[in-house]
Amino acid sequence: MARMVNIRADVSDAFYRYRMPLLETKIEGKGNGIKTVLPNMSDVAKALSRPPSYPTKFFGNELGAQTIMDEKNDRYIVNGAHDASRVRELLVVFIDKFVLCPACKNPETELSVKGNKGREVVTRDCKACGERSQNPPNKLDIYISKNPPEPKVKKELRKKAGAEAEDEATALAEGGDGANGDEVDADEAGSGDELTRQIVAAAKETDGATAAASSELAKANDWSADVSKEAVEKRMQTLQGSMNTSLVLGDDDEGEGGNSADAGQYGVFGRWLAEHRTATDAEIYQQATELGIEKKYKAVQALAQNLFTDAIVTEITARKAVLRKLITGEKHEKAFLGGIEHFVGVQNPDLVAAVPKILAAVYNADLLEDDEMLKHWASHASSKYVDKQISKQVRRAAKPFITWLEQEDEESE
Repeated sequence: MARMVNIRADVSDAFYRYRMPLLETKIEGKGNGIKTVLPNMSDVAKALSRPPSYPTKFFGNELGAQTIMDEKNDRYIVNGAHDASRVRELLVVFIDKFVLCPACKNPETELSVKGNKGREVVTRDCKACGERSQNPPNKLDIYISKNPPEPKVKKELRKKAGAEAEDEATALAEGGDGANGDEVDADEAGSGDELTRQIVAAAKETDGATAAASSELAKANDWSADVSKEAVEKRMQTLQGSMNTSLVLGDDDEGEGGNSADAGQYGVFGRWLAEHRTATDAEIYQQATELGIEKKYKAVQALAQNLFTDAIVTEITARKAVLRKLITGEKHEKAFLGGIEHFVGVQNPDLVAAVPKILAAVYNADLLEDDEMLKHWASHASSKYVDKQISKQVRRAAKPFITWLEQEDEESE
């Protein structure tokens, strides 16, 4: 049985009434499949009166790792090898931000989601002192607003009866008023583009996809791993070495973080793309949204450098829905072209000769303004995204397309 500890880490009183099991971690798998399992996450979450998915998702956000939450099999996982002490430190942060009342520091609080769609606010209601406080800004708020705490009405009805009570509780919780308790959201019905419809459909399938992924991981429970410090470091080096996540970010003229190879959320997004190149457009956009970078131009650069393979010409056409969704301004266009320049010149130099075909695919997909393509590729070599010598080489290769584009512009005029 897990050792019990105080919910408040700053309280050492052995008779403190609010206690929880010490969070346990277990490293499973090896190589790219290494993961950190949280065997008693449900027990810890129960003591905190929070769904186990909330702290698990919080860990994933803070560690820059994907999470798998299988409620049916009571299995909660954070991808990668993470030290138990680090995960417990993050649990303390989670408790402070999402459990304790900021006024009286009592953990007897309930989370609720207030506001209209797109403007939801997560609040804590303290049952001890009556304080109602808004959560500090955090990426987890987005997840909570999409997966709000289960209403008490629903919980009580589940206790009283079986399937009929569950259906009644669902109707009460969701406020359905149709023949089957269904209510169609106006935004869903009038989705403005194909990617939005894909995102809506993907959101409805999330539970099934998560369960399926967890089932596959469950089959691999016979994996074993050497968890010594040297072995873990070696595995992480191998994992990092297998990804092209270098982000040569340009000048920080939009307040999007420093000029670093792993600039926070952009590095996380780049690693995710490198690991999930078969993800759907909807899943890619959802990942960018969860990280809060769906409107940032450097997210477009991270995508250009990490999503494509040597089949980039056909992939650009196939990915035009999500590319159109993310490329929304002049800086986004520049970042996309810079990312392509880095992808070809540094990561895949064998593709330099294919630059005209790549640009033609971009042109045919109607992703960028002609002027921006001309400005970028017809200008002098730049060291903003790649070494200047490499930039010369890539732009020289682009010359046939630029010549053709200039002629097209002259004819249209």
